[in-house]
Amino acid sequence: MKSIDDLGDLSGKRVLIRCDFNVPLDGETITDDGRIRAALPTLRKLREGNARIVIMAHLGRPKGSVNPKFSLAPVAARLSELLGTEVRLAGDVVGDSATATVEALSDGEVALLENVRYEPAEESKDEAERVGLAKKYAAFGDVFVSDGFGVVHRKQASVYDVAKLLPNAAGYLVAKEVDVLNRLVGEPERPFVVVLGGAKVADKLSVIDNLLQVADTLVIGGGMLFTFLKAQGHDIGSSLLDEDNVETCKSYLEQAAAAGKQIILPTDIRVADGADFDNRTVKGAVDVVAADAIPAGKQGLDIGPDSEMLFADAIRGAKTVFWNGPMGVFEIAELAKGTAAVAKALTEVDGLSVVGGGDSAAAVRVLGHADDEFGHISTGGGASLEFLEGKELPGIAVLEGSN
Repeated sequence: MKSIDDLGDLSGKRVLIRCDFNVPLDGETITDDGRIRAALPTLRKLREGNARIVIMAHLGRPKGSVNPKFSLAPVAARLSELLGTEVRLAGDVVGDSATATVEALSDGEVALLENVRYEPAEESKDEAERVGLAKKYAAFGDVFVSDGFGVVHRKQASVYDVAKLLPNAAGYLVAKEVDVLNRLVGEPERPFVVVLGGAKVADKLSVIDNLLQVADTLVIGGGMLFTFLKAQGHDIGSSLLDEDNVETCKSYLEQAAAAGKQIILPTDIRVADGADFDNRTVKGAVDVVAADAIPAGKQGLDIGPDSEMLFADAIRGAKTVFWNGPMGVFEIAELAKGTAAVAKALTEVDGLSVVGGGDSAAAVRVLGHADDEFGHISTGGGASLEFLEGKELPGIAVLEGSN
């Protein structure tokens, strides 16, 4: 897989680059610009080399139609501030405005095409449709750079098909992501601890399968923990349960024990009558109960204080840590304590600490941590999980296999 340093002199050349600018918005205000800042090293390198930069990116799920709610205008404004130069936003993706915007570029200037997901063919399952759109993208570039790690697990026109049409390379962000994740599945420094949270066990099954072979300890929190507690024979009240995977979780516990590895589950849980996600409030009072004694009608919504210490001790004792998924409903202050404890412990690891994108990356920033307090914060939750599952990522494979 080539890097942009292998592309030679790019002065005066048009560099078509795929970035991941799928940032959270409150109206038109970007609430976390981490993914934009992650692209800066590659973009600055290209500008220093006097390339003419044409950026492709997406925002949200407009589902193949133009929707002003998903315009990249806020991204163009923020990127202009961060780069210290105007980023020209085209009024469309591959139409007259995009063509004129690209043709007007001078050396070192930057253009941003509108949301590529405005184009129905971008995410099409029909390869011919995607290739047709990719050819229009390719007309805007002399070379293609892939730097949107959050989408490399997708076979999409701006990620996969266009890479087959132009000389290509990985940007600094994608190269770093692949390097860090290879360290996790290759020969990680031990002890290697994996912390998994989030709502659904089903989303993490393949990751657990693969990491049980590599990790020394799995720490389980979030909504998924209750299926594990059920597998141990405990009552879980009205907590989230994946009934279809109770037996699978039981087998994981047995596999870990047989292999001399640990799966650490909470010893206590914060429970309430429920959570109102829209209004960011808890229903009823928050109580702490033993993990094996959740009352009927109560819902587990975060790990408890004893579990915070248990999890933090396991994390701080590691030389390599990968974390994906919050420990509770971190968007509600009363239910963010478990996630906060895990995040703080990761900053204290004497080794490599990796935050696996998605809600975990959002959580550490909401909780006030700076990116440089961690070894690496992935920009792609889904992509990083699929990498750790051992799956081939189309957007990486196409870079390794061509040009």
